[in-house]
Amino acid sequence: MVGSRRGASARAPRVSFECVATNRVLVGDCIAEMAKLPAESVDLIFADPPYNLQLQGDLKRPDDSRVDAVDDDWDKFSSFVAYDDFTRAWLIACRRVMKREATLWVIGSYHNIFRVGAILQDLRFWILNDVVWRKSNPMPNFRGRRFTNAHETLIWAGRDPGAKGYTFNYEALKAGNDGVQVRSDWTIPLCTGEERLKGSDGKKLHPTQKPEALVARIMLASSRPDDLVLDPFCGSGTTGAVAKRLRRRFVGIERESAYAAAAQARIAAVTPLPVPALAPFMTAREAPRVPFSALIEAGLIAPGARLCDALRKIEALVRADGAIALGETVGSIHRIGALAQGLEACNGWAFWHVNTAKGLLSIDVLRAQIRAQIQA
Repeated sequence: MVGSRRGASARAPRVSFECVATNRVLVGDCIAEMAKLPAESVDLIFADPPYNLQLQGDLKRPDDSRVDAVDDDWDKFSSFVAYDDFTRAWLIACRRVMKREATLWVIGSYHNIFRVGAILQDLRFWILNDVVWRKSNPMPNFRGRRFTNAHETLIWAGRDPGAKGYTFNYEALKAGNDGVQVRSDWTIPLCTGEERLKGSDGKKLHPTQKPEALVARIMLASSRPDDLVLDPFCGSGTTGAVAKRLRRRFVGIERESAYAAAAQARIAAVTPLPVPALAPFMTAREAPRVPFSALIEAGLIAPGARLCDALRKIEALVRADGAIALGETVGSIHRIGALAQGLEACNGWAFWHVNTAKGLLSIDVLRAQIRAQIQA
């Protein structure tokens, strides 16, 4: 499966289905409601299905107080066979509405994620990664008979083997991570404080509300502004709130009317981020090509000027034709930069600097000025 490391180009057309009303929550069974959506209309799916926790009776703390755990009817299944049938049905419904380049994220715990993963593969989804969400503030194991359950697992999958063009905003993620590749283990705290929705009784509205930071990372990694995001288990509306803030279109499905109403109100209150804050990340490959000679032609560097490294230990002469000279050797900024360091290759834009009235500047800063004029 081939993906776009940068995300698809900002210039690439994106098929949009205007007949799909967005930023809304549909109330009903997710399988039935997905059947009403156009085929191949969705760019990204985030699914937080029932975990089938199989709790037997109340969960108690050592002081005998009751833990507010997930004991709702929507998380109860008569057997593993029933849960597997349910999982298979909603995944098939997801596949129908996914575009060829769309991807699917599913989150779960040890109770269900292995079953979900096997069914995904049985249905010929293509698993791209599993991601460990490490909770920095997990609930302890009150009985002291097991390890603290401090993580959940996310599976990221493409629609089918051999599909091309799925979005992975690799360069943008790396830039936001101090230039280092983002790993598949994410430490993010549970949803607490003001972000946690409360009911009229002051208690948490939904028992498994996910933190916005987790969903935002998923959306920023694998979608673009104006993409259509679907959440078939909308719950408290975290996915919809994040999608609207990040200027993605959103459709959620929730069978519990109380959750759906709270989610819709939550989404309606969100203000989208300014467009510049979400502008597509332009990589060096996508940026307009600017030759070194363009800096000379624009008068940003004069023929006869001296380029130097950041420590001012190496100097090269700028020629009128756009080449530079190191002693008797003439060549490009890259070739001469490599020669000066005894290396096979060199990024001359990063290596060479020039003295200006503002001090020593990287010639890459001057190239950025030219690019800004081209794109204006």
